[in-house]
Amino acid sequence: MTTVARQPEAAAPPVEVLRQVERRVLWLATSIVHHANRVRPNPSGLKVGGHQASSASMVTIATALWFTHLRAEDRVSVKPHASPVLHAVNYLLGELDERYLPTLRAFGGLQAYPSRAKDPDPVDYSTGSVGIGATAPIWGGLARRYLASKGADVGSGRQYSLVGDAELDEGACWEAILDPMVAELGEVVWIVDVNRQSLDRVVPNIGVPRLQGMFAAAGWQVLTVKYGRVLDEVFARPGGAALRRRIDEMSNPEYQRLLRCDPAQLRERLPAGDRELAALVAGLDDATLHTAVRNLGGHDVAALVDALAAIDDTRPTVIFAYTVKGHGLPTEGHPQNHSSLLTTQQMAHLAESLGESVDRPWSRFPDGTEAALLCAATAERLRRRPAPSTPPPAIPTDFGRTPGGTATTQAALGRALLDLTRSAPDAAGRVVTLCPDVSSSTNLAGWVNKVGVWSSRERTDWFADDPETILHWRERPTGQHVELGIAETNLVGLLGELGATWSRWGEPLLPIGVLYDPFVERALEPWSFGIYAGGQSILVGTPSGVTLASEGGAHQSVTTPSVGLEQPGCTTYEPAFAVDVEWTLLASLARLGRPDGGSAYLRLSTRPVDQTLAAVPPDPAAREHRRRQVVAGAYLLRRSASPPAVTLAAMGAVVPEALAAAERLDRTGVPADVVCVTSPGLLFDALHARSGRTDGPTWILNAAFPAHRSAPLVTVLDGHPHTLAFLAGVHRVRAAYLGVTRFGQSGDLQDVHRHHGLDADAIVGAALGLTP
Repeated sequence: MTTVARQPEAAAPPVEVLRQVERRVLWLATSIVHHANRVRPNPSGLKVGGHQASSASMVTIATALWFTHLRAEDRVSVKPHASPVLHAVNYLLGELDERYLPTLRAFGGLQAYPSRAKDPDPVDYSTGSVGIGATAPIWGGLARRYLASKGADVGSGRQYSLVGDAELDEGACWEAILDPMVAELGEVVWIVDVNRQSLDRVVPNIGVPRLQGMFAAAGWQVLTVKYGRVLDEVFARPGGAALRRRIDEMSNPEYQRLLRCDPAQLRERLPAGDRELAALVAGLDDATLHTAVRNLGGHDVAALVDALAAIDDTRPTVIFAYTVKGHGLPTEGHPQNHSSLLTTQQMAHLAESLGESVDRPWSRFPDGTEAALLCAATAERLRRRPAPSTPPPAIPTDFGRTPGGTATTQAALGRALLDLTRSAPDAAGRVVTLCPDVSSSTNLAGWVNKVGVWSSRERTDWFADDPETILHWRERPTGQHVELGIAETNLVGLLGELGATWSRWGEPLLPIGVLYDPFVERALEPWSFGIYAGGQSILVGTPSGVTLASEGGAHQSVTTPSVGLEQPGCTTYEPAFAVDVEWTLLASLARLGRPDGGSAYLRLSTRPVDQTLAAVPPDPAAREHRRRQVVAGAYLLRRSASPPAVTLAAMGAVVPEALAAAERLDRTGVPADVVCVTSPGLLFDALHARSGRTDGPTWILNAAFPAHRSAPLVTVLDGHPHTLAFLAGVHRVRAAYLGVTRFGQSGDLQDVHRHHGLDADAIVGAALGLTP
């Protein structure tokens, strides 16, 4: 196991001072939500929302972590519904201007959930999509280790996740926890807010013991902070063992109901016929009894400080901190308190109980007080020095090769990566590829053999001397390929964090994730969230479409071509030829690792295609002209000798069918142009810009669809036809749209294309239907 170096802990501040901070954080977090809903004008009448109860259960955990334990090199992911707690802490540390506190969920204000890209104060990890924000620090830790293995100065901080217990229902959490690499990440610490409530209800079963066993089985250190000091003292009295047993064994709903009871009701309900327990309860005064029942470890700052000090750094750690949802609020423990909002009267009572002012809700601690000094010392301890920024490497635009013979776009990816190592070694050194156990079947074997597999330590390759081994699995810190288990969520989670290193540590990487295209949609939500959080990467889906004929409907993607058309921050490419792969890949790499950059999705195929059909111009200037059009979204591949009667706009693997159809149409007296579409998203952007809806270049529309050659349009692609349907609006022509609208069938390519209406016969028929 790799141990994370860490400075010795300083002495914890006095508990009473921490409690003062805790109470102020609770007040600020509650007030942030209150002002958004009850004070700020809301002319639309639409619900604003916020989560006062979810924030309250996290207040003590955040206080203990930030004000006693956290270091500048550490990073923290905060559960989505506790964003007001993060903003309250940042405000007390001087990292957030007061003017933002009343702006939760307002336009340009504090975001609904923590956002690296949009919040005005420091946010280490964007959260909001349940399970994805929780796992992000795992992938952030791996990204940091990857950079460190390459000699980058990225420190050795811990990666914390503050997680709600209901969030552990998400499969993304367990996919990440079970990946073999994760068991070595001693810097990863999850603190689970065990408030035993989800959005709609109290979770009925006592699930923590099962979860503890699952984490332990995955190699994690498991720590539990269940009871606070008051309750521990009561347990030490005669009858205390019976009380502990009673609380341990009661169901979650029964325990939650006790939180809503007054002392008289507690004396009636708690003993449950146990005489020893009844005697103990009878000997407690009302205040002690009321406090003891809700005195859980997640609200005992001293107990939490002790747990944080027990982290051993040799393996991942999970701390189960038992809490009460809505702790300290009038709504605490109520099963429907998830989105409930305190009334104005309740806020006034809360202010009185905490010593705060409704009229001056944003006050900081007076100068010179112990609490103010603690905030100042914490702010100084957590101050991060700006990371020096390394500019992204220069990326060539063209290797100058013109592929001949027959090739697939999938194989062209591996070839382009190898060419990059020869033509631009500095850029190639920044490339890191990822696969979910499909390196060999996606044609990355040559690249993997060349650069090796990344591991935090060198491992023995037991098949190095086997002459029949083709894919060499050399695992070492110098490797540039990361192999994960079969879990697409893990792949794109790590992809997003590798793509964010330019903004975290000033060290840009060029991450490329390769997976089967049918599973892109499985990975799309976490990848999209990674893009939202600032991660810039390239996702390659291959093989794709019903052109993967023999695999049948289960492995034939239909809707993925429109991903880039619809996904913000992403450009999609579906190249038809090997040289188009090269050009679009290089253009995509050039957009990574920079403030004005973005991500890309390449959809590739295993269909062998005659590369001479690309008709790449031999003249250097004409070749560059073609390359620019390929990268911009489309190019006129075939120009008929006379003005066209029809235009065929084809994309990807079915371009050969479009060219064959054009030849047949010419012979029947229907001249046809063929436009090769490489990026529907870029063409749509150009069309929007031309109509004045957005800013951007429009020249590609004139280049690929010149007005003087406007004609009825047939679009065809190996995917859903709506992806290209908007092209009829370029010149407002009559059109027919061919593509895939049903699940696929197994068979050979000819049969499958005929079945879906993608063959030359279907294209010719559609074209003739549009012409007189």
